[in-house]
Amino acid sequence: MFNINDIKNGVTFLYDGQIYQVVDFLHVKPGKGSAFMKAKLKNLRTGGTVEKTFNTNVKLEKAMIERQNMQFLYNTGDSYNFMNMETYEQIELQKEQLGEEAKFLKEGLDVIVTFYEGELLGIILPDKIEYEVAHTEPAVKGNTTNNAQKDAVLENGLTVRVPLFVGEGEKILISTKDGKYDSRA
Repeated sequence: MFNINDIKNGVTFLYDGQIYQVVDFLHVKPGKGSAFMKAKLKNLRTGGTVEKTFNTNVKLEKAMIERQNMQFLYNTGDSYNFMNMETYEQIELQKEQLGEEAKFLKEGLDVIVTFYEGELLGIILPDKIEYEVAHTEPAVKGNTTNNAQKDAVLENGLTVRVPLFVGEGEKILISTKDGKYDSRA
C-alpha cells in the first residue's frame, strides 16, 4: 500500500479490480476545499487511457509487474511466438493480446513482455525499430516540394510515408509511438 501523494509517473497499482500505470499526474490545491490528485492512467489489461481524480487521503495497492526480455521469433496467422533469451522458454501470444504493437514486429526483435501474477499484460516495444525498405517508387525528378513523401513497404509488410530520397534496400528507423518515419539508420 502507498499513499496517493507518493505517486510518480510509471508507478503501477490496483484500483477497482484493474491494473493501472500512471502516465501523468497533477496535484491540485484549490483555494477552498481539500486538495486532490488528478491522474492520467493507462489500463494495462485493456491498453485504454482514463483520467481519474483521487482525494489525497486515498491509499492504493501497488501492483508488482514482472518484465521478461524476450525475442520475437515468428508468427503463423494470428499466433505470435516469443522466446525468453535466458531460459529459452517459448510463449505464444494471439494478435488480440498484442493489439497495435503486432504491426511493428519483425523476426529477431527484442521486446519486453509484461506479466502480473502470471497474467500476460502485453509487450513493450523499443522506441525506434530499424527496418529495411522492401519496395518503394523511385523519386520523380523535379518533385522538390517541401517535405514531399512517398509510400514505402517495409520488410515486415508495414507501409509508411518516407521522404523521396529513401530507396529500396535502405535501412530506416520507424518510431513505435506514432508509426512514422524517423530517420535513416
